[in-house]
Amino acid sequence: MIQTVQGVINGKTIELVVDPGFQPGQAVEVLLQETLAKPRVWGEGIMRTAGAFAATDEDDRILAEIEWERKHGPERPPLEPLK
Repeated sequence: MIQTVQGVINGKTIELVVDPGFQPGQAVEVLLQETLAKPRVWGEGIMRTAGAFAATDEDDRILAEIEWERKHGPERPPLEPLK
């Protein structure tokens, strides 16, 4: 009999969510596959891997302010190149 049952690993023990219906001591073959506890949210993966470079709401606010100033702020003369 083949069935898919969810479980949680605690060290070398797997606690199943439901009773699989096998007799105690029954030999079984186990195929492990990681499952996600919750659905993925778009952008969540890059935020987890970005570490210190992950953007915050404050960063977004600052960048929006800079963009607004560039579009609506006073004209500035171009910077002279460094010598």
